[in-house]
Amino acid sequence: MNVTQESPQTGNPPEERSINPFLASLWAETLKIRRSRVPLFTAIGFSLMPLAGGLFMIILKDPEAARSMGLISAKAQLMVGVADWPAYFNFMSQAVAAGGLILFSIVTTWVFGREFSDHTAKEMLALPTSREAIVTAKFIVTSVWAMAVTLLIFGLSLAVGTLIVLPGWSTVLLRSAFVGILGCAFFTLGLIPFVALLASIGRGYLPPFGWTILTMVLAQFAAILGWGDWFPWAIPGLFSGVAGPRAEALGTHSYVLLLLTSIAGFAATYYWWRSADQTR
Repeated sequence: MNVTQESPQTGNPPEERSINPFLASLWAETLKIRRSRVPLFTAIGFSLMPLAGGLFMIILKDPEAARSMGLISAKAQLMVGVADWPAYFNFMSQAVAAGGLILFSIVTTWVFGREFSDHTAKEMLALPTSREAIVTAKFIVTSVWAMAVTLLIFGLSLAVGTLIVLPGWSTVLLRSAFVGILGCAFFTLGLIPFVALLASIGRGYLPPFGWTILTMVLAQFAAILGWGDWFPWAIPGLFSGVAGPRAEALGTHSYVLLLLTSIAGFAATYYWWRSADQTR
């Protein structure tokens, strides 16, 4: 005779115990990442930034040797400046601000858009799990993924700079660089909800990629015209120091605008997923 063992706390059979919907969604999204090669490719792509910065530093340290190898030191000097730790960290901050928007958009587009490209969106929307839990799990996975890659390249930049023996090191500079690079990544992540929204509305990959390119172009125009501190997508670049000290390029209104933009993107994404049945 088969006897079903009851749970001592609830009196229900073990197989009938409820699972937290949010944790189930988070676990499902984590499994998707573990079984995909996209994280590896994004990590490799992001890792090229400190390597490129290190190459510029090597060129600047020995211009004559660079010329003999066919490398042009003048271009490296225009892009980076001098071969020391402050210049290298400044290059990395700018690289995270510019390249981070592209790579973070790829991550977000894959997390949100693959459900439609793989034709699993209908099954996901039919689950008893709340849409809010699904979207929150996707945003958490995207954020952890992006920040983990940022920490990876920060560590790699320290290793590269140490190997090429850059001058100008200090613990104060290290703290400042850490805040600068992580800050650029954090502010860039604040703009990612609109990429998630476009991936959901467009049901695939092309609309969010188009949006990313558009915002990058508009950010360049806004910065050139002197309105970058009022355009949220230009704020990560200005925070990196590309246009001078961030205290001079940005004001309190800049951070408030970015925060409001981020909230609007999150709200719009959650609203779309809640009403997705009516838009299918």
